[in-house]
Amino acid sequence: MKCAVVIAAVMASLLCASAAAAEDGAQKAAPPSKPAKPAPAHAAARPLPVVIPQQFAPAQEAYASFPESGAAAPGQPSACQLHLAKVAVFQALGTLIGPGDCGAADAVQLQTIVLPDQTKIAVTPPAILRCPTAEEVADWVREDVSPSLARFGAPLRGLDNFDSYECRGRNRVRAAVLSEHGRADALDVRDFKLADGRELGLTDVNVDKDWREKIRTSACARFSTVLGPGSDGYHEEHIHLDLAERHNGYKVCQWQVREPPPPVEAQTEEMTASDQASAPDEADAAIPLDEVPLPRPRPLAANLPANRAAKTDHD
Repeated sequence: MKCAVVIAAVMASLLCASAAAAEDGAQKAAPPSKPAKPAPAHAAARPLPVVIPQQFAPAQEAYASFPESGAAAPGQPSACQLHLAKVAVFQALGTLIGPGDCGAADAVQLQTIVLPDQTKIAVTPPAILRCPTAEEVADWVREDVSPSLARFGAPLRGLDNFDSYECRGRNRVRAAVLSEHGRADALDVRDFKLADGRELGLTDVNVDKDWREKIRTSACARFSTVLGPGSDGYHEEHIHLDLAERHNGYKVCQWQVREPPPPVEAQTEEMTASDQASAPDEADAAIPLDEVPLPRPRPLAANLPANRAAKTDHD
């Protein structure tokens, strides 16, 4: 009996020793785990891209088509934003991500343009643009548009933003080439508002033509594309401006500064000699219905000669 107890104790000791040896071997075989590296300090401060949902296409998974050269450090304003802050009030949006090729780097929401005398010009509604495009718009309003309004006797107070960033094809035609609006590189302007409440429509034929000619000249000098009335039928009520890059710096300026049509009275008085010659003569004028002669009545057979009466009976 004592021998059996001793054998059982020896076997239990051997099993415990084997388990301990196996556990020690597993610990020696497994490599020691490395401590996790702390996240960089600037990772938490990096702004997330602004995603603007669209209706006709799914959002792309990655947006890596923009070059990194000249990009600002995370959380720091770009060189363009530093200059824009001197002439405008805006909100930095970072990178816009849209369907397909839509989107833009260094985008801003342009809210107000500040004139040299610190007067603020409201952009209504605020325009979403690439920073370089917003900067060019602000300089155009400050240096060209505002000084040209001196003839109207009231200072500038507002810019009517008809359209800015929108992921779509040109002229909103499905499957068309991507519009510069889809790259946040275009602004559609309808009119400017003065302090006295007047609105100067850029395509309004009743607004001073010389002023509209001057605005057209300044816009075509600054922007790569200027489209207005007479361009393609889609810009009859607003002016399209963008900074699209083309080969050899080629520009497009298609804006007909139109005049109002002459009054109806003037059109009547200015009837040309050819129009008068083509007018109907009195002899060819229409005869009133009550004066139209009736056809002569057919003669009766009794009044005809005998030979003709017989012929008539056989007809």
